[in-house]
Amino acid sequence: MNPWKLPGVGDEVAYDPERLAVVTDIRKGVFYLRRPGVKEWPVNDPASLTVRRTRVERIAAGDFQ
Repeated sequence: MNPWKLPGVGDEVAYDPERLAVVTDIRKGVFYLRRPGVKEWPVNDPASLTVRRTRVERIAAGDFQ
């Protein structure tokens, strides 16, 4: 993945080296993440996120069933 490209809604991202979440929304330029059992939260620096799997890859893997 291009490191200069920001993630999109539905992408699975690493926000810490060992922690994954999904981009659930982008409101007025603010990215929001969610992971199981945790409420949605805003991200201060979306450039710090690393895309692990795109939405398309997650769909192909059956994550949306």
